[in-house]
Amino acid sequence: MDYLLDAIRKDLLDPTTLIGALFYGLILIGVASILAAAIRKFARQIESRLSDVTGLRFGSALAQVLVFLLAFTFYAHLIPELRALATGLLAGVGIVSVVLGLAAQSTLGNLISGLSLILYRPIRVGDHVQLATPKGLTTAVVELVSLGYTVLRDAENDNIIVPNSVMASSVVIRLESTKQPPA
Repeated sequence: MDYLLDAIRKDLLDPTTLIGALFYGLILIGVASILAAAIRKFARQIESRLSDVTGLRFGSALAQVLVFLLAFTFYAHLIPELRALATGLLAGVGIVSVVLGLAAQSTLGNLISGLSLILYRPIRVGDHVQLATPKGLTTAVVELVSLGYTVLRDAENDNIIVPNSVMASSVVIRLESTKQPPA
């Protein structure tokens, strides 16, 4: 009986066995889940003190993804059979990323512009801005700055959805905050 328990303990701690690989996988998923929950909780605590939470939400989501990616990478290095597979996957991912990058140029342009708008913050939620739209020169209030689009509300209470690549490359006039908001 003691021999069986010793064998199970030995297999449990050996990442080259199926039981060991599963054990370490569960441990790493558990640790990553706890860290991601802690990041979410910390972000929610800070969020209540901010008026514009766009950057915080993006940073929180990015940190959570990085935690799971780091856990997977550590797991792949821990299990010998996954090391060889990881090398092949890395080569395949390189080719796929080039193809996807070419296919999704406008989407990626909006994403990069969204990152730029969130990091540099030339406009913020609640700002009154003036920009050229298909309706002509429009004055509006910034309601949302996301990674892909910026949502504005004009004087007629219409939503204006502007792709971030356009928002970042257009001349946008940020009006003084002492002016009255559009009716």
